[in-house]
Amino acid sequence: MAYKEIARNKAFGGHVVKYEHDSTELSCSMKFNVFLPKESEQGSVAAIYFLSGLTCTEDNFIQKSGALAEAAKHGIALIAPDTSPRGVSIQGDDDSWDFGTGAGFYLDATDPKWAKNYRMYSYVTKELPALVNKQLPIDGSRVSIMGHSMGGHGALTIYLKNSSAYKTVSAFSPIANPVNCPWGEKAFSNYLGSNQDEWKQYDTVELLKKAGDLKIDALVDVGTSDNFLERELKIDTLKETVASLGRAQDWTIRYQDGYDHSYFFISSFIADHIQHHVKYLKQ
Repeated sequence: MAYKEIARNKAFGGHVVKYEHDSTELSCSMKFNVFLPKESEQGSVAAIYFLSGLTCTEDNFIQKSGALAEAAKHGIALIAPDTSPRGVSIQGDDDSWDFGTGAGFYLDATDPKWAKNYRMYSYVTKELPALVNKQLPIDGSRVSIMGHSMGGHGALTIYLKNSSAYKTVSAFSPIANPVNCPWGEKAFSNYLGSNQDEWKQYDTVELLKKAGDLKIDALVDVGTSDNFLERELKIDTLKETVASLGRAQDWTIRYQDGYDHSYFFISSFIADHIQHHVKYLKQ
């Protein structure tokens, strides 16, 4: 569980620190970034986990989102893990941009070819928090989770499956119904095999149908000019499911006119999302 610091940069009175450690869940070396606000020098602080999308690493969100200023304003830490195991040398894991390296989909693979290494669900929900809470000034009782695209899928499904571990959740352009879109079908059929009941445990729409009386306050933003909106993200399906289940009061789903899938979009609304989390992290 030991980690080493490999980079440190001062930012907004705090520091962005990159760490590296040997992951037991993923059987490889992993890196993650943490923004520690100046308040962390005096004691433990609340934190938001951010899960990134396809092809991203631990750096994209920290460098491009504009989140540091807002997090610093509220004295909140940001934790940004990588999106998949790295350097595991499985045949086929570097063949395409939307599967394998950079595309772990925040699940635990069951297909024998992928099951040893592709365990991003357990890494994000178990191993990384245990490491962070033990060795960094993070208050593990005050954390929340958000993400973008594949990471939005990860944030929403992880929250729905572990709601007691997180104060709240938000997502930018999430893949909301992966069992019914090409990205999800490709990933799930390879990582999980042909049993679609297995797929549903990592699908926001399907998990919502079984959520019972779980109290949720979720914020979702998507751009109307997102090239992936209809084919891959299925936000309309999410909105329809929320309405059919009588959960409209639990979900704020916003279609932002003219915005696309990029970090220009994320940086335009990141302050709203951090403020959404702060409502609960500061209670």
